[in-house]
Amino acid sequence: MLPFLQQPAVPKLPSGYRLDTTTTPSPAAINRLLESCQETTHDEQRWPLALERSLWQISIFEEAGDELVGFVRATSDLALNANLWNLAARPGPDQADIYAVVVHRALHILRRDLPGCSLSVSAPQSALEALRGNGFVIDPNGIRAMGLRLN
Repeated sequence: MLPFLQQPAVPKLPSGYRLDTTTTPSPAAINRLLESCQETTHDEQRWPLALERSLWQISIFEEAGDELVGFVRATSDLALNANLWNLAARPGPDQADIYAVVVHRALHILRRDLPGCSLSVSAPQSALEALRGNGFVIDPNGIRAMGLRLN
């Protein structure tokens, strides 16, 4: 089989978790998850606008207690480019599996809805294995992304 046609196997979500694309987590829940991953949190008053302007979000919740343990959201110009933001999975023994499920599902949706678009992702170091496992190439040909946080 040609390499570009090969897709990774669909990862299985560990028992005790549920994937949800319809329930929007609260700003506080997203910030708690980001904080647990040592990622930047955002003003809770701004989250509703960010989520409203996103195409979709994927959340993974613990079934017991309904705690948010995985998250990503997508934005796009709906033509050429898509971006994944706030990729996070709670640290712990299931972190790699949660990342694998979130990334795989996000790519499935993007391939279905926006085939051929370019994709960028802002991701923590802990997500790199899941990204590589889904075909991402870190800094291909020496390309470096740059970011500036406006305060």
